[in-house]
Amino acid sequence: MMSRYRGPRVRIIRRLGALPGLTSCIPKKQHLPGKNQTLSKQLINQKKSQYSIRLEEKQKLIYHYGISEKQLLNYIKLARKTKGSTGQALLQLLEMRLDNIIFRLGMVPTIPGARQLVNHGHILVNDKRVNIPSYRCKPQDVIQTINRKNINSVVSHTWGKPVILPVSNHLIWDSDHNKALINGVIDRKWVGLQINELLVVEYYSRKT
Repeated sequence: MMSRYRGPRVRIIRRLGALPGLTSCIPKKQHLPGKNQTLSKQLINQKKSQYSIRLEEKQKLIYHYGISEKQLLNYIKLARKTKGSTGQALLQLLEMRLDNIIFRLGMVPTIPGARQLVNHGHILVNDKRVNIPSYRCKPQDVIQTINRKNINSVVSHTWGKPVILPVSNHLIWDSDHNKALINGVIDRKWVGLQINELLVVEYYSRKT
């Protein structure tokens, strides 16, 4: 199983495209990593196999949300148990992770940064400290920091004003108290990730 990625992030987005949760950097080189421009164009123009396409869609989720393959498989299994579209349920489960909520609120520019913030115990959920990045938030949960003045330097000045992804319709920001309310589940159009989640479900169809 694939563990959480800790290598160069720009190489990943050069291969898979923009992944806001992984990095906000814009690569200077546009061709595929490890290939020259001519070879990259040839590879891009080649028709990809269905397996290759599904594999890339799966990798987008893994790198964007910063999860392991085992975690993704578990989310697929949970999504299959819900009513409605499995693909949409999968995205909603991933979007309700605490580290992703922190990222969407603009406290940090990436999900790895949000994970660090949660691990260090700076986040309260319903007035209780939570230090588990994968903690599954629920509608009506209130998210806030323990003490903004003492949060370490990984926190950006964009708290409540994300510059990577806009605050979606399922999050309500209270600027007076530096709190956020989760008002529901995210709508697919607000995810902001170029991905076909149904292909990910199909990729794992034999494993679930």
